Amino acid sequence: MATPQLSAPKPVTAPSRGTDDTWGSVAHYRQEGGLHVIDVNAAAVAQLFSGLDPAPFRHKDMDPEVEGYITAALREIGDPSKAKLVIHLPAPEAESTAGHGLADAIHNYFSYRAWAASEDLKRLLRTGAVSLAIGISFLFLCLLSRQLLFGGGASAATTITKVLDEGLLIIGWVALWKPLEIALYEWWPLWRSIRRHRALKNMPIEVRGTDAAK
Repeated sequence: MATPQLSAPKPVTAPSRGTDDTWGSVAHYRQEGGLHVIDVNAAAVAQLFSGLDPAPFRHKDMDPEVEGYITAALREIGDPSKAKLVIHLPAPEAESTAGHGLADAIHNYFSYRAWAASEDLKRLLRTGAVSLAIGISFLFLCLLSRQLLFGGGASAATTITKVLDEGLLIIGWVALWKPLEIALYEWWPLWRSIRRHRALKNMPIEVRGTDAAK
């Protein structure tokens, strides 16, 4: 049996395809009570979640397409505190047990994603600290070996000894490449992911039933 197609109504300005977690200007979304509304239409509650996840309903992973749409829309709106999510379902689905628990399930999912990203960041920083200690120790050994082997014979140095001398210096500094990469670049995506998912877990969510005749 064919899977029902998810339809997510687009605002006048479609969600941007910019870089991850780049909060943009306020888009032309409809407003309710001073909040910009992210509308998502679905034929069933199950359509919003991954069919591959066997976890109980309140702990299921969201469908990647749905999550991607919500995330892109929030980037477009810009300020997470001025947005809310409205899920439109057929009235029987909205009034079902799953429909009543939908907001909690979505909040739980984004809360878990924020926690998971936070744990990943902690592990990355621990790896960076260990890598830094190893790198500094290795650099010290290279410099010490360089001094012991070639420190007193610079005038009589051959091409081979010069290469070995410079090689020890180079590989000593290369050993610091990984901790520097972590410190300068690798932690940013995880920090952005934490910020994004914390904003999503606190976003107001409403579930509304729609008239099937419309």
